[in-house]
Amino acid sequence: MNFLPAAWIDFVTEHAGVLVGFSITTLIMTFILLPFMIVRLAEDYFLESHRPRSLSRYLLVHLMLMALKNLLGLGFVVLGILMLFVPGQGVLTIVVGLTIMNYPGKFQLERWLVMRPRVLPALNWLRERYGAPPLEEP
Repeated sequence: MNFLPAAWIDFVTEHAGVLVGFSITTLIMTFILLPFMIVRLAEDYFLESHRPRSLSRYLLVHLMLMALKNLLGLGFVVLGILMLFVPGQGVLTIVVGLTIMNYPGKFQLERWLVMRPRVLPALNWLRERYGAPPLEEP
């Protein structure tokens, strides 16, 4: 019994090589970029008082960068959904896409994820390993 429309199955089978290649690239980039991004977070990133500043002081540049950032995140989410049907990092790719994009409730989702029992200690272990101060608990 198939739960997916035939068009989806055809698309995934036609582009399986690209999806698997993207999956492998995502996995490698995760191991390289994730520690870098975690170490660069401000100590108070998950507190209510901390909110990221604007990407640019010029409105037009800021809007263009925000649009590019959100399109990139949307691309990761779409590819992550497709990768759920082939071997790869589908869920991880979706999470990366969601963290890149801006949407209502993003801050609450990030705080909820960090409040999971083993997440904050793991993040702080990684930060300590690279000489960064620990994240403040929300």
